[in-house]
Amino acid sequence: MKDYNKVLVVINPTTDHQAALDRAVDLASKSQAEVIAFLSIFDFSYEMTSILSHQEREAMRQGVIDQRKAWLDDILVQYQPRGVNIHSEVVWHNRPFESVINYAMEHDVDLIVKGTHDHDKLKAVIFTPTDWHLMRKAPIPVLMVKEHDWPVNGKIICAINVACEDEEHQNLNGKVIQYAKHLADKFSASVHLVNGYPGTPVNLAIELPDFDANSYNDTIRMQHEQRVQYIAQTYEIPFENCHVEEGLPEDIIPDMAQKLDAELVILGTVGRTGFSAALIGNTAEHVIDSINCDLLAIKPDGFKSPLEEE
Repeated sequence: MKDYNKVLVVINPTTDHQAALDRAVDLASKSQAEVIAFLSIFDFSYEMTSILSHQEREAMRQGVIDQRKAWLDDILVQYQPRGVNIHSEVVWHNRPFESVINYAMEHDVDLIVKGTHDHDKLKAVIFTPTDWHLMRKAPIPVLMVKEHDWPVNGKIICAINVACEDEEHQNLNGKVIQYAKHLADKFSASVHLVNGYPGTPVNLAIELPDFDANSYNDTIRMQHEQRVQYIAQTYEIPFENCHVEEGLPEDIIPDMAQKLDAELVILGTVGRTGFSAALIGNTAEHVIDSINCDLLAIKPDGFKSPLEEE
């Protein structure tokens, strides 16, 4: 895959500390990419001020935009020594995710980067509606950033699906791995393949007294291991970096991320219905809530954002 040329960072308006911006600048510095610090703002009270004329409301909105842009530009000053081409963009929009996706599509952005929020009491991650809309509807990769560092010689996990061998899923597996290898080269990281396989269905063991659950489990495990190793061989990934475990993806992926102390998990996401929605539906929600590292959501080739269809 090609290097990133444009990286759009969704700015958190509530804090001066921008973890997503830090990560984006790290990525951009390794590929000479342009970074757009993007802030979408909206205050409903300005729209409801009926005693003001349209021109006066426009002037008030522009005043707020100018104020926030000055605040953002002050934050960007600290990144100047890094030698990265970075600039700010502040827009007035009542649906932040829509403004981000539309800007990204109109300006040929290669990657959207957004930080997540820690809950103070439990240190759990709170994903906002904007996060989920970006994950489901953005046609380009979305990197959700936490506070976990990306050290040299780190680990990148690829969550791959081998239950289906159709062309769509094979292509998506390949795309996930290509992104991982590209980032691994930039950060001298290692790539790991993670896959979960289903255990013995309880109803089979109950309804068929002679059913050999152990033999069934062994057969399913071997099938998944063989398919994962075939993919690993294709992409020159060491077999020792292949991890096939019994269980659901939403359990296996976080467990392996913690065990490996991974810096990044990459998921292939489609976000429609049926199996296509599996990784971006409940599975992704469980995975994202459970991992303590960044997550990169990749769409398949040809994916069209619902915003393009509106």
